[in-house]
Amino acid sequence: MSIAFTAPHSQASEAGMAILRQGGTAIEAMVAAAATIATVYPHMNSIGGDGFWVISEPGKLPRALDACGTAAQAADLNAYAQEGGIPNRGGRSCITMAGAIDGWRQALQLSASWKPALPLSALLEAAIDAARRGVRVTQSLVNACTKVAPEFQDFSAYQSIYGPDGGIPAVNQTLTNAALADTFDHLARAGLKDFYHGDIGFSLSRQLADTGSLIRRSDFERYEAQWVEPLSVRFSQGTLFNFPAPTQGIASMLILALYDRVRRKGMSEAEQVHLLVECTKQAFIQRDRLVTDRSRLSQDYHELLQEATLEQLASNINPNQALPWPRPSAAGDTIWMGALDQQGRMVSYIQSIYWEFGSGVVLPETGVHWNNRGISFSLDPQHHNALQPGCRPFHTLNPAYAELDDGRRMAYGTMGGEGQPQTQAALFNRYVFERLGLADAIALPRWLLGRSWGQQNHDLKLEQSLADKVADALQAKGHQLQIVADQTELMGHAGAVVYHSDSGSVEAASDPRSDGAALIQ
Repeated sequence: MSIAFTAPHSQASEAGMAILRQGGTAIEAMVAAAATIATVYPHMNSIGGDGFWVISEPGKLPRALDACGTAAQAADLNAYAQEGGIPNRGGRSCITMAGAIDGWRQALQLSASWKPALPLSALLEAAIDAARRGVRVTQSLVNACTKVAPEFQDFSAYQSIYGPDGGIPAVNQTLTNAALADTFDHLARAGLKDFYHGDIGFSLSRQLADTGSLIRRSDFERYEAQWVEPLSVRFSQGTLFNFPAPTQGIASMLILALYDRVRRKGMSEAEQVHLLVECTKQAFIQRDRLVTDRSRLSQDYHELLQEATLEQLASNINPNQALPWPRPSAAGDTIWMGALDQQGRMVSYIQSIYWEFGSGVVLPETGVHWNNRGISFSLDPQHHNALQPGCRPFHTLNPAYAELDDGRRMAYGTMGGEGQPQTQAALFNRYVFERLGLADAIALPRWLLGRSWGQQNHDLKLEQSLADKVADALQAKGHQLQIVADQTELMGHAGAVVYHSDSGSVEAASDPRSDGAALIQ
């Protein structure tokens, strides 16, 4: 059987594929790639952030692993309200635990039940090497460093790595992070639990306290990732799976489930885009009123996926008129990766630090930069996503997976905050409904309603080549448009792996908007 790996950075794809070639599982390959991409794409993710897994074994229902960090026990809504709000950056924005590493640990326990485990040192070798020898700077990293430069001028630990000589790194320059290499090397020897219960956890908690963060050693010690049941919904050609609360996985599923009901009303490309955008609006309305920590849900997600509810929501979609917009939207920086191993096991995985470089806090003893996911909490005590110790904040992250009735199994996803469910819908529509090739389904020009990373506008953005074909028709339906350049990173970094169980053939693709690669053997 073939093996495949796709990631938005080629070194991560190569790290994952190297493990697969050694006979490693899709989970082991994903951990190797996750460590590597945390090193080579530091503006998009970090081991100081979160992770979400959807894992599929042939003939079994997929499993989901929530490695989202919870709010510190000392997090005080009233105190932040008196301070004027949760700051976007700096130590006071470090409110939630980093869950990614415990997600790796628990996923690897499942992998070990499949076959004898590869040594952790083998899985972390590529990340250690990249951090110690140096990472080649890409244009994506330059863009992120340029954007945050005014905010991070006084962040000395960040500047020591990403601000050479007080400036901005140049494309092809080499950046090293020896402290992060040492952290990975220590974890390889001591085990991943050390991140929470050992020397690394002690160092991280002490340094976080020094920055003004409310995260303490006890928060590290009580944290565990959680196995959860993925959401699922039938559609005309198979079954969709995605992540439950606290993610916007429900929005991704609703868009496609609704579009499956209305797509025959759109014959032209402009009509299809209009219908997908209108499905997105209906999905976001439901998402925004509902998504929160699982313990605080006011409605079972599964109720939204019942036939009667889907038909009701679909009836709200006007094929000739755009629903007035905007509504509040969410940002986020993330990576998605997909893997297929020799036994047909598949992984759809997302790892995130929220905004570019997260909080901007780099903890110098470990080289880890910490997330600022906690800023998505509300300080309104009546809000369903109000800041509360031990709770998980709203997450844009949602790794997707589908099983089609013709035997295809598909792991797919993207970065892009508000754009994640929209990009998933675009590539899925093109590949499954329009029957385009996988690479074309991802590479062709896309749209985005609302904002993605680095943007605040809430209008409907179209890449230029798509706008040339559909802009007039969309404006006639009432959409407010903004035209952006083709292949812009604003539209996310999508990817997919597809296994054809009838023939044993494999497809994989990576987004040309990223620095990634899709590898098949």
